This record gives sequence, structure tokens and C-alpha cells, in this order.
Amino acid sequence: MPSPRNPDYSPKASGHPYHHGDLRRTLVEAAVTSISESGSAALSLRDLARRVGVSHAAPAHHFGDKTGLLTAVAAEGYRRLAQRIDAAYKNGGSFLEVGVAYVRFAVDERPYFEVMFRPELYRRDDPEVAVPLHAIDEAVFGAVRTMLGDVPEERVMIAGVGAWALVHGLATLINGGNLPKDVAADPEALTRAVGSAVFASSRTT
Repeated sequence: MPSPRNPDYSPKASGHPYHHGDLRRTLVEAAVTSISESGSAALSLRDLARRVGVSHAAPAHHFGDKTGLLTAVAAEGYRRLAQRIDAAYKNGGSFLEVGVAYVRFAVDERPYFEVMFRPELYRRDDPEVAVPLHAIDEAVFGAVRTMLGDVPEERVMIAGVGAWALVHGLATLINGGNLPKDVAADPEALTRAVGSAVFASSRTT
């Protein structure tokens, strides 16, 4: 039974020592593993506790409910995506390379990606989500402004949404197995090829 002072404690968990502050991250990582195996619908706090080897009260203590847990998963996903996009942008990458980083993240971190873009599953206004999401917006639209130069902000917004639709749709097609395996085998090369073709077409119209 968990003690009032430590709801994470369980006799069954004696072989799973945790240092202070580690359990929350461990629970998020276990949730991501569960999502990769069975999807978000099958995720439960009780199963998560069993996976980690802690009291069934431990996940509720850290996240409150399943929505709170998925909020933490989405927040971690946005932090990871923000890091990739920021690195692509700051390392001199073109706007196209920012899109490549987005698709690469979607393929590499699929469980996060699947939760992040289903806002009905979590609290999108949670600060842990809002902060990295704002950073992503700044990086993406900053890249658009750099590419377009001195143009009205409305055009920047439209171009940014269009580019997002392109890379998000491409990532979804790849993850959903909707493309031939030989085409989807190299997501980065595919994104560059598709993006270059679209951008070249737009310059001729």
C-alpha cells in the first residue's frame, strides 16, 4: 500500500528504486512505449503503474488523470520537436530543411507525434505545452519570413500554414503506410524532393 507521505511506494516496486524527480519522467516514457504498442485509447494509469512497478496511485499523484498524463506526453513531444526545428533553423538550414526536421521527428518520434496533433486528448492551454508550441511557431514563421523577405504578415501566415500542411500531410502519409515502401524508405530525401518540386512550381506561377 502507498504511504500517505509517498504515494509512489509499493512493496512490489522494491526492485525499482527511483531518485526524487525521476518517476514522473519514467512514467511518461512508459506511456510513450504503451502508445507505440497499443495506441492512446488503450493507455490507462493502472496499466502504466503495472509497467513501471509502482502503486496504482502513483500515476494519479503525478498527473491527476489520463488527460494530465497525455498532456505531459504532448508537452515532451513539443519540446523535442522545438529542439529539432530550432537546430535546423539556427544551423543555417533553409526553410525546406526545417520541414525535413519536422518530418524526421514525426517518423522517429511517432507516439509523441500522434498525441500532439490530437488536441482533444490533452490540455492544449497547459503552460508546459504552450511554451514549446510558441517556440515552434516562432522558428517556423521566422524561417518563412527569411525565405520571403519583406512581405505583408498575412502572406507570411498563409505561406507558413501551407508549408505546415505539406510536411504534416507527408509525415502522416509516411506513418500511415500510405506510400510505397521504396518511396517512404528515406523520409528526408522524400521531403526534400517534394518540397523542392512544390517550391519550384510556385515560383513559376
